[in-house]
Amino acid sequence: MEEGARLSPEVERLDHVPPLGGGATGLLTKNDGLEDPESRVEAPPRGAKGRADSGDRGPRSAQKAGADQREQAAAQGHIQASWLRKELSRLDKLRADQELFIQKTREELHACCQRMDAIAKQQEHVAAEAAAEREANNTAAAGRLQAVSRRLCTELQDERDLQSKIRAVLRESESALWHIEIQEGQLEAARTCALEEAEAAWRRRQVQAAERLRKEADAQGRAERNRLLRTRHALRLRKEHGLRHQKLQEDARKSHRTAVQFLKASLGRVREQEREQELQAREHLRRRMDAVLALKNSIAANRETLRKFQAWGQAKAVLAEQKAQAEKQAILAQGGDAFKRLLHQHRRQELEAQSRAFEEQQKLRKQEIVSRILKEAAEEDRKGRPRSPPKAAARPALRDRTWDYLADLSEGRAPAAPCCPVSQPRVRLPSRKGAVAPGPGLSGLVEGVSSGSFHGDPRGAGQEDKTLAEPEIPGLWNEDYELHQVPEEGVDRKPVGGTKMDKDILARTMARLRSGVTHKQVVSGREFKGCPFNSKPKVIHFKDFDVGKVYKKKMTLTNATYTINYCRLEGVDEHLRDFIHIDFDPPGPMSAGMSCEVLVTFKPMINRDLEGSISFRAQTGRFAVPLKCSIKQCSLSLDKELIDFGSYVVGETASRSVTLTNTGGLGTRFRVLPASESCEIDISPSVLKLSSIFTDEDKFCEKGTSSVWEQQLEVMSSQWDVLSQKEPDQGRPREEDEGRPAESEGVAAITFSNGEQGEISLGDVTEGEIGPFSSVKVPITFSPVTPGAVQAKFKVMFKNRQCPTLHFEVIGVAIDVPVWVPKPDVDLKICMYDRLYQDSILVHTRSKAALRLKFEVCKELRGHMELLPETGYIQALSSFSVQLKFLPRHSLPEDAGQYFDKESRVLEAPMVIRVADQIRPVEFTVHAIVTTSDLELSPSEVDFGYCTVYEAVRAPISLYNHSLLPQEFGFVGLPKCVDIQPNDGFGTILPLETLEFDLIFQPTRAKAYSFELVCKSEINRRFKLTCRAVGVQPPLQLSHHQVKFAATSLYDTSVATLYVTNPHPGANSRTHPAPGAGSGDARPTGPTSFEFLLPPGSPITISPSVGTVLPGKRCLVQVAFRPVLSSELIRQHAIQALTKDGEIKLLRKDTATPRRDLRRQSLAVQRGQYRDRLFRASTSLALELQKQDLKFRWAPRRLPRSYEYEVARAALTRSFQGQFDKFVVPCVVASGDVQDRKGSEPLSFSPHNTLYLELWCPAVAPSIIVTSDKGKTVSNFGEVAVGHRGIKKVSIQNITSEDLAMDFSVLNPNGPFVLLNPISRLPAGETHVLVLSFSPRESMLAQETLDIITKRGTLSLTLMGTGVASMITCSIQGDVLHMGYVIARESVSSTFQLQNNSSLPIKFSMRLDSLSSTRHEDRQQLPRFLTSATQRTDVVGTQNHSGQSVFSVVPVEGILDPGAVQDFTVTFSPDHESLYFSDRLQVVLFEKKVSQQILLKGAAREHMMFVEGGDPLDVPVESLTGIPAWDPERREGEPQPGPTSPEAEEPKPILVTLDHLQLDADTPAPPATRELQVGCIRTTQLSPKKTVEFSLDSVAALQHKGFTLDPPRGTVERGQTKTISISWVPPADFDPDRPLLVSALLQLRGDVKETYKVFFIAQVLTGP
Repeated sequence: MEEGARLSPEVERLDHVPPLGGGATGLLTKNDGLEDPESRVEAPPRGAKGRADSGDRGPRSAQKAGADQREQAAAQGHIQASWLRKELSRLDKLRADQELFIQKTREELHACCQRMDAIAKQQEHVAAEAAAEREANNTAAAGRLQAVSRRLCTELQDERDLQSKIRAVLRESESALWHIEIQEGQLEAARTCALEEAEAAWRRRQVQAAERLRKEADAQGRAERNRLLRTRHALRLRKEHGLRHQKLQEDARKSHRTAVQFLKASLGRVREQEREQELQAREHLRRRMDAVLALKNSIAANRETLRKFQAWGQAKAVLAEQKAQAEKQAILAQGGDAFKRLLHQHRRQELEAQSRAFEEQQKLRKQEIVSRILKEAAEEDRKGRPRSPPKAAARPALRDRTWDYLADLSEGRAPAAPCCPVSQPRVRLPSRKGAVAPGPGLSGLVEGVSSGSFHGDPRGAGQEDKTLAEPEIPGLWNEDYELHQVPEEGVDRKPVGGTKMDKDILARTMARLRSGVTHKQVVSGREFKGCPFNSKPKVIHFKDFDVGKVYKKKMTLTNATYTINYCRLEGVDEHLRDFIHIDFDPPGPMSAGMSCEVLVTFKPMINRDLEGSISFRAQTGRFAVPLKCSIKQCSLSLDKELIDFGSYVVGETASRSVTLTNTGGLGTRFRVLPASESCEIDISPSVLKLSSIFTDEDKFCEKGTSSVWEQQLEVMSSQWDVLSQKEPDQGRPREEDEGRPAESEGVAAITFSNGEQGEISLGDVTEGEIGPFSSVKVPITFSPVTPGAVQAKFKVMFKNRQCPTLHFEVIGVAIDVPVWVPKPDVDLKICMYDRLYQDSILVHTRSKAALRLKFEVCKELRGHMELLPETGYIQALSSFSVQLKFLPRHSLPEDAGQYFDKESRVLEAPMVIRVADQIRPVEFTVHAIVTTSDLELSPSEVDFGYCTVYEAVRAPISLYNHSLLPQEFGFVGLPKCVDIQPNDGFGTILPLETLEFDLIFQPTRAKAYSFELVCKSEINRRFKLTCRAVGVQPPLQLSHHQVKFAATSLYDTSVATLYVTNPHPGANSRTHPAPGAGSGDARPTGPTSFEFLLPPGSPITISPSVGTVLPGKRCLVQVAFRPVLSSELIRQHAIQALTKDGEIKLLRKDTATPRRDLRRQSLAVQRGQYRDRLFRASTSLALELQKQDLKFRWAPRRLPRSYEYEVARAALTRSFQGQFDKFVVPCVVASGDVQDRKGSEPLSFSPHNTLYLELWCPAVAPSIIVTSDKGKTVSNFGEVAVGHRGIKKVSIQNITSEDLAMDFSVLNPNGPFVLLNPISRLPAGETHVLVLSFSPRESMLAQETLDIITKRGTLSLTLMGTGVASMITCSIQGDVLHMGYVIARESVSSTFQLQNNSSLPIKFSMRLDSLSSTRHEDRQQLPRFLTSATQRTDVVGTQNHSGQSVFSVVPVEGILDPGAVQDFTVTFSPDHESLYFSDRLQVVLFEKKVSQQILLKGAAREHMMFVEGGDPLDVPVESLTGIPAWDPERREGEPQPGPTSPEAEEPKPILVTLDHLQLDADTPAPPATRELQVGCIRTTQLSPKKTVEFSLDSVAALQHKGFTLDPPRGTVERGQTKTISISWVPPADFDPDRPLLVSALLQLRGDVKETYKVFFIAQVLTGP
């Protein structure tokens, strides 16, 4: 009832609605109750309009007045249309509200009637109970029931009153609704007109859109044409670039050849330098070793001296202690205070030590000051004078000068003035006017010390002299240096830097010299411009430095030029030289991209910003690196200048913060205050400031730096002046404004005046200290009190006067509504049917009392939407959350009515929150787009038909999404025989999208298939698709069902291989599936035939195309693809070309007739002749064409083909554009053998067992063709000898219209074929000749394929050749030629033969290993006697001492004809005695192949006898210590110098080991035997004896031991040898555990006597 009462004023307003008969004009002029005050539009007064018209009528014309009236009428029409639209929307809203109110009222009336019925029933029940109680005489219960009855009567009466009121309100509401409907009926015409205007506007927009689309299409066409033009231009530029690049490559090759020559020369010089450096390094190492030894001796001597000094010091300390004790005893004996006396003495000694230390320190400071003065003077002198000091080598080092001075001073001599021509004239000491001047020695020492401090190298004078001796400009020190003499006082001298004219001349000279140093750098025609070196970092910045500290930074310089460059340091700016030191070692020549490091050291002396640069000089010019030094300073900023709190309810409190950031290295004090308040600062000079200044002064005095002290004094004076100037200026405003005198304390005083605290105030942090590199957050609080906008400004001031004041502004808006919803529009986005969606709605209140809230949902949507709870209480100054649940049903479009748009599927549901004691309800709207989740599969049923188990059948299906939301889907539970692509049937489908899928079915066995495919969506909805198929098991199967040929050129062939298999060896279906279709009976197995049915005219060849496969077997099938041009096409092209040529010849013949003959003839004669000539020409041309046609028809069958046919085929090949064909070749299968059929009886092929072979055949035009040898691609080199080389040339031509980049396949690196001139690019239409070589290394039949690969295709060249081996035989057996024994310095020769057994001439050459080029490298390895026998690979033994080869062979080289024999002579010529002369002779064929290796051996003796045999006792290398001095002038036959007496010679040992093998004790074993050879050398020297006698002594003793020697003595003739046989049988007393050792002397007598001691070692072995 309260709601009805609150709506009554609105209903009353509807009673005063005026009639709308007057039309829209009447609506505009009347002020009725239903009109919205905000949308009311009032027309201007007519009087005013008339006055305006009358005022303007005079100067205006009638036509302009009419135009104005039309414009006013149009404007009036627009205003009326706008008002009508607003009025219609207002009426619709009022109608909706009234209908909602009527519905709620009827519901309330219905509820009231139900309550009345319930009360009536309850009364009847109470009356019955009261009657029962009265009958039971229960008075109390009866009274209670009567009271209940009275209460029920009262409630019933109240309900009746309520019912009457509700009905009255309902009647009023229905009346108001009728009035609204009447008004809508009156405005229906206006509504229709508005809709028509909207439709017309929509059509106009469509026309405009079509026009824009047409213009955009035109613009796109123009853009496409421009793009094509740009593409053509780019292609032309690319071609020009290619030509330029080719030219550059040729130039680069020429430059490379030149560079190789220079490189070889440079490498030679480098190797020579390396050898010199190695020698120098060895010499340096030797000197260092000597120095180390000397240092070691010096250290030992110093240790001894140090021990002496330590002993002396200890003794001195003991004496001092004894002396102190004696003094103490003496004082005590006199009755004095010994402790006080000693204390005073100790303090006096300390004071004297301090005084001496102070004096030393003062001296050092003076020396430092003098050194700085000398440094500045030397610097000025170096800059001002072009002459340089003499070389540093003539001046002694600082240490030497100091020691000389001390030595002279100690000996009493006058110390000599040190030689320091640079520093001496610059030292000016105050020796006159009463100042004490040091002597010459001290002056020299001071100069030396200052010079040393100037150079700053305490390690010695070498680096100092080097630094001083290096001139700034080379060549300035060539003249002799003249010592500068100090001029007298009265002589007029020139200025220090010379006169102005001298300075100008010097500047011009230096500029000219330096300009000559700079060179331009030009590489490949491009001159380098810009900075030659890039520095990293770009700027060297020392930030926030402290005075007195040292800072270092590294800088990297990178060569940015095109080639080698140099870099040299020139220095820093003049004002930075006292603070900046550069450490830079010039790296010498630097290649492009190389870098070097520079160390920059900064030692600040003053607290001031410095800027400058570091200058360098490069080969291409000067460059500089900026340098910057920044002191500590404040850098303050705010993160924001405007803080917007937004809208807040009165009574709420919000807080924000502003961040004050200091990015500088100096801190300061700050304070935040409103902009209206004043901040006055009074700063006067303080004692603290002065004390800090004086402290700095003391520090700088300690450092002894006069220049820095003067600068500090200047800074102090400037600061004092500034402070003194600020003092009176700051005192006056405070005295005038505040009326009080300025404070005179010595500290800074800051005074602030705070205003009243407003709605926007500062937080807890308003002032404080902000440190370096830190930040402080200042809170700002907004507490609105009254509704409206609030604004405040603040400022941040700092104690540091260099920091500017910062300002920021704060704004906010305060509103006053008791209950409100922050989000009046709740957007649920897109929702699906039968899905639950929830959201939380937050309600706020600013009321200070609790309020009752009731949440209402419109009647139409109560079955789909719900607000929980329906009623609630919101506490004071708090919030309340209500839950929104939305579950759309499929009946939503019918239930929602006007709130749901069926076309756009948009739902706009109004929600109402009714608040107690609040007239206006709180409204909010819920927006949602409701869509379905259906997916549609099309078609709904798929029938695959018959399908073999070896193939897959594809069926297309589509999936359509009816939803406005993307949905994830997937086909789940697929059978193994089904596959869905793409993405295996999974994915996401977009709104209203259709996706196409391929349903692939491949049966696994022969049966009938029937199944359903299920597609599930992400909300678990299922959509089914029914499928049917019949699986077939064919008797045969193919190994491949699809063959993809590579792109094949015309007249080329690509071959693929596959197998036809019969996988059914028997009728056992358990091991192999039986052939059959569906679920029927299996067919019998056995021989099965197949046949490939090729399409007619296809370029496919299958071999065999027909065959039979036995059970369990397979048949190889080759598929060849050879694209060719059809003969009919070639014939037609040839005929067309021939026809065209005939017409041209006929026309030429006709035009050749003289014109004057034609003029003489009459017109009739000319026409007749012309007809006759044309008839004869046409007849002859027709006959010729018939002949050519017959010739072309038979041309493909004849070889060689006609010229015209080949021309036509070549033309078509060149113009071939390429094609792609796909062939599906069926392979029909039948039971039985092909050979068993009778005659031409066909086999019974089943259509269901047919196999299919898919062939992809791409054909392309050949990009490169062979033009040589009639286009053949096979090059046969024939027979070529091994080691020889055959050459073939093949011409190829690029027949395309573009340049082709060419690659060649890699031939076998170890094979005989080599491509000698590969190219990387073949221009269009050009021909290139490829040179191929065939060099067989062995007898072989070689064949390889060379592929010429381009991006347009591949041309294969087949290379064939036969290698014929070169076979020779040698007459030496065993490949070892032993020259025997020879007298030293004599020679012996031997011959052998080589025969050529091949059919080709052979070129040979003889090589000795001792003369090999690698002999020197092999001899650098370990000697052979240090390695094991298995590791010895060197066959070159002892050689002659003279350097000549001990072996020689003739002839050295030549040619062996087929079947010829060549004799070779080997000569052995030793020059000293040795048993190990050896060498290896190699027979090399064609200077490459080693055919034979012959080992040459020989031995040489000084005398005519020799002994061979026995075990080796020495290494096969002679010792270097035993080489006698060889005299080449000594005559043969002369005896060697030295003793020749046998007694003086020691017997030479010979070891003979005999092993007696005793396998069985019962069976006697054969004796152990060895042999010794005694020989006599044939010689040409004259000798008294022609034979050699030998004899063995102790033969009886040897026989006693079991030895037998045969013969024990004998004679050997010249050139002969005799064998001494040695056998041994163990004697009876032989101990098998101990080997037997005996010896005997063997004497040889020839030209001299030699004695050998033969050691016999015998032992018994029981096993091999």
